[in-house]
Amino acid sequence: MSSLALVATSDRPRAERLTAALATAACRTLRVDRLDDLCVSAVRGRADLLIIAFSSGQRTEVFDAIAAVRAAGIQAPLLLITDDRSPATVVAALRARAADFFHEPLDDDGFAASVRRCLVSSGRRSTDRPAANSSEIATPSMIGNSAGMRRIDDYLTRVARSDASVLITGETGTGKELAAVLVHERSARRKGRFVSVNCAAIPEGLLESELFGYESGAFTGAGHAREGLLQIANGGTVFLDEVGEMGAPAQAKVLRAIETREVYRLGGRRPIKFDVRIVAATNLDPEQAVEQGRFRKDLYFRLNVARLHLPALRERRTDVVLLLDHYLRDLNRRHPVKVAGFRADAVAVLTAYDWPGNVRELKNLVEAVFVCPPDGPVTIGDLPDVFRARLQAVDALPDAERRRLLDALFEARWNKSRAAQQLRCSRMTLYRKMAKYSVVKAGLPRK
Repeated sequence: MSSLALVATSDRPRAERLTAALATAACRTLRVDRLDDLCVSAVRGRADLLIIAFSSGQRTEVFDAIAAVRAAGIQAPLLLITDDRSPATVVAALRARAADFFHEPLDDDGFAASVRRCLVSSGRRSTDRPAANSSEIATPSMIGNSAGMRRIDDYLTRVARSDASVLITGETGTGKELAAVLVHERSARRKGRFVSVNCAAIPEGLLESELFGYESGAFTGAGHAREGLLQIANGGTVFLDEVGEMGAPAQAKVLRAIETREVYRLGGRRPIKFDVRIVAATNLDPEQAVEQGRFRKDLYFRLNVARLHLPALRERRTDVVLLLDHYLRDLNRRHPVKVAGFRADAVAVLTAYDWPGNVRELKNLVEAVFVCPPDGPVTIGDLPDVFRARLQAVDALPDAERRRLLDALFEARWNKSRAAQQLRCSRMTLYRKMAKYSVVKAGLPRK
């Protein structure tokens, strides 16, 4: 059964256009003409998504209706569409915790992508999404609603439709293996095997036998022939994780295998054909590694056909709340003791934190909370001692973030775009921070 979107607008042509855009995301539509009916309709229809399209003169009425919906306990993701570009409306949307905010004219593709992402992040996934071709399949997206993550998810889908080699880069813990899995699941090879090889974890002397296999008697202890991982994954995808840690001899042999699409088992004399897609990942700067002679240039060019770079979590802070919610819901499903959520002050601290371990560190933190779960929402004091010490050490408390925000605004002469670039965040994130810390021009707090 497909998801249900509750669309509130009195403009019939606009409602028809939204219905068509939602259909591409396999989402049914229930239309509401009057904002007064929004709350009742959301409860009765059990909506998975709330969409409100409004004009500038309706701002007060709209946000009053949203407050009533939230008071009724409805936490469905909220998308807002308006022709109102005033800063007051942007701030109001941030305070209403809108999942996304669109100005008209509406970008239909961007809107449909946002709808799909909201449904995934809220735990709903359509089972009857219409596919552009027979090779498409509905799969989970990478968690994140920031503009950068939306672009990455869309690009990942396009890459998956080809059969080109992919090189995924990014810091440790940014989700490179998940990206590789999604490339496989969204590709025509999804019915084949996905085989992951951690090149850093396999000793240099064993990597060749693991990848290519060996014949009986090839070395002491080889009592019988064994297929290599490239042969086992035939028809599917092989993920070479931490490919930058592979030694020079292994790099040369892997390059030859990729180019010829055949391998020789250790001790074998006849070539064995294989057909796999290669997806590789590294947390190194591959261009720098090539310059330093640590990574073969020809192997780099062979792998770097399609390039996917995953940003650090500190570069997409607006996604921290989504990630916390995702892992909290996942762990609540698997643990007998439930955790109510994170208190606002804890969320503020975690959003300001730089997350050197990225998404992996965040996931581990949520898991740590379940070791000694609190009776109510998670506070700063409920976080592990080691993590709280780290917060103090990096000066990541809200006062420090407010100072960084003001410094960036003053340096950019209050140009929001330049300030956002300096802080490595989107304009939406900048507005969110300004609203959270009551920052107005000249850095004076609101009265």
